[in-house]
Amino acid sequence: MDFRGKRILCLGDVMLDRFQYGRIDRISPEAPVPVVRMTDRQAMLGGAGNVARNIVSLGGEAVLVGLVGDDAAGREVAALIAASPGLDDANLRSATRPTVAKTRIIAGHQHVVRLDEEVTEAVSEADAAAAQARVSARLPGCHALVISDYAKGLLSAEVVGHAIAEARRLGLPVLVDPKREDFAFYRGATVLTPNLRELRAAAGAQRPALPAETDAELAAAARALMAGAEAGAILVTRSEKGMLLVEADGGVHAVPAHAREVFDVSGAGDTVIAVVALAVAAGHALPRAMRIANAAAGVVVGKLGTATLDIAELAAAVEADAGEDAVIAGKVASSPGQALSVVEGWRRRGLEVGFTNGCFDILHRGHVTMLQAARAKCDRLVVALNTDESVARLKGPARPVNALEDRQAVIAALQSVDLVLAFAEDTPLDLITRLGPDVLFKGADYTEETVVGAEVVRARGGRVALIDLVPGRSTTSIIARSRVMAG
Repeated sequence: MDFRGKRILCLGDVMLDRFQYGRIDRISPEAPVPVVRMTDRQAMLGGAGNVARNIVSLGGEAVLVGLVGDDAAGREVAALIAASPGLDDANLRSATRPTVAKTRIIAGHQHVVRLDEEVTEAVSEADAAAAQARVSARLPGCHALVISDYAKGLLSAEVVGHAIAEARRLGLPVLVDPKREDFAFYRGATVLTPNLRELRAAAGAQRPALPAETDAELAAAARALMAGAEAGAILVTRSEKGMLLVEADGGVHAVPAHAREVFDVSGAGDTVIAVVALAVAAGHALPRAMRIANAAAGVVVGKLGTATLDIAELAAAVEADAGEDAVIAGKVASSPGQALSVVEGWRRRGLEVGFTNGCFDILHRGHVTMLQAARAKCDRLVVALNTDESVARLKGPARPVNALEDRQAVIAALQSVDLVLAFAEDTPLDLITRLGPDVLFKGADYTEETVVGAEVVRARGGRVALIDLVPGRSTTSIIARSRVMAG
């Protein structure tokens, strides 16, 4: 995980989070309330500002576009941004609107009370127009857009619609932390990241209301909400139950929570969307990005305050939480659309993408050698497998020996392979056309003229590479020998 150079524009409600720490020794004689003896105080960026803090703490860069007042809290926000390397202050200053500030009184590890200073009415038309102009000016050069909605008045339909349209025009992923029950307000987003309560509220607001209790009901509700919002995926954070990812053109993925000990959940959602944005910008598929974010959330909820984590903490958490099965699953794309998102992320980083395909029914030395040689000639290697039905049409009704799910898992376990997906057609021509690889690999038993997709790749400026085969190694010969040995 290397997020250096990944620049994320964070648009949304910026807040000042103040924490005052103390201890309780007695009850007040003036009223039946505890007396907190203050021992320490701390201030940090909150709301969209906390998303930006998480991005820079992990080695990325963040452009923060929000609105703060011309007041002491606003000046404190500016000072905190100035003290954060990699964080670009693009906030608007308002002479008529105060900075949103939240003060939490904490005794021991317990929140005693929270004091909110805020105005939540919609910002003026002038401020909304200024926000749109700021997004247009600062979004080029970024790798993703995060919209962090805390319903404090900045994110009007015009501001949100303009930001999403600009990001889509630039080919950037859009990640939204929603606060409204109508997810269509964020129409066109790539990923929505509601928590469980927010998803259920949105499902209940549908007519008729959608049930959202079981995992199956949550997935069905997410698909319905995605359709209305024309979104690509919904990632639901479910506290102690972990996360659930539902993709519009793919599958459903779930991971359990990994928090060792929970002290404070403040800002955990900000950490999740920040990590997912960085991971997607760095070329990770959404299921993998979810697993990385889940590990990050497990770290920050074990800290007091609106916490962040650094890249070393994240790497350690991912290593501890992700067993071999999770790593393998993170390499398997559930759809061509998801694979294209990963490939486009690699391409934005200047990486050369290779592609090969086959049945890969019984993995043998010839397969492994060929894939290793291909990976040595490119930066990332995509392997496309024929579905079971496609294999049967090509090889006969007795094939495949191993079902698609098993074949994908075995190929994904190889270090030389970076992404695995399936295609149902007899040839991968449509898939090659859609993904547009830079290098097309095939065994040396082919000629360049007979390699499917060769003309498509060369027309884009790519090349075809033929890989020498290991003599005498094939699935067909293995099956034949097995039958002879079986008598």
